[in-house]
Amino acid sequence: MEGRQCYDLLVIGGGSGGLACAKEAAQLGKKVAVVDYVEPSPRGTRWGLGGTCVNVGCIPKKLMHQAALLGGMIHDASHYGWKVAQPPHDWGKMAEAVQNHVKSLNWGHRVQLQDRKVKYFNFKASFVNPHMVCGVSKGGEETLLSADHIVIATGGRPRYPTHIEGALEYGITSDDIFWLKESPGKTLVVGASYVALECAGFLTGLGLDTTVMIRSVPLRAFDQQMASLVTEHMAVHGTRILRGCTPLRVERLSDGRLQVIWVDLASDKKDTGTFDTVLWAVALLFVSFRPSSRNQRSEFGEGWCAYQPQHSEDPG
Repeated sequence: MEGRQCYDLLVIGGGSGGLACAKEAAQLGKKVAVVDYVEPSPRGTRWGLGGTCVNVGCIPKKLMHQAALLGGMIHDASHYGWKVAQPPHDWGKMAEAVQNHVKSLNWGHRVQLQDRKVKYFNFKASFVNPHMVCGVSKGGEETLLSADHIVIATGGRPRYPTHIEGALEYGITSDDIFWLKESPGKTLVVGASYVALECAGFLTGLGLDTTVMIRSVPLRAFDQQMASLVTEHMAVHGTRILRGCTPLRVERLSDGRLQVIWVDLASDKKDTGTFDTVLWAVALLFVSFRPSSRNQRSEFGEGWCAYQPQHSEDPG
């Protein structure tokens, strides 16, 4: 174990909040360090510094929506006198461009930290006590970091509905969709959150056969008149909406495609459909910390334990 390094402020988490906090503190003359580590998704997807927004949220989502909008403009161009053929969409080309842009932002965040003399550590941190963490690198090397103040800015990750057979084995989440090298093909999006509808929207816009399965109401926490307008607009533009349904299980067929069995909650009738990809967008989990008994040791260190309360922006 390397010698202990001491800081005025230690930030655990390199997303929007953690980076902003670290840079502001450094600008005020404090000695600051940032610890960031991305646990690979169940599909093995991982990414760099910047958190959800940069890597698997706002930025890639907007770029893919822009790709979809460009396709729509080409389609509309003939009505305005432009003789333009509608070309097929190349997912691989788009994905490469989006991922390269995201990687440039990852590097930009590292440069900004360096310019502000903020030390960056790429390892997983666990609490030793309220003012000290132990970081473990990919190679297994351990480093002790202590600070007068420690800020936890770890954010959240998508939750798999593990009570549904096959959900974890065969599904993906928003952690994966933006890093796919190949087109997801015919896609079932399960959930009615803004994440679900945004993903379904750009998938439809890119010409993919897309279905959204909604258990109850779309965008539960939003104004329902506006929510209805959103889903009506999506339906008009080609997204299939399955309302009042919930999946029971997912199975892999011999040809590699996925068969989903679901139930209509109103009639209790079961139905099936075949898809290339099932995208779960049902809830987010946020990691929180709380003091525990002094003798208790968890993965976050002695004297602290963690719990992951289910938080859903809208389970649908």
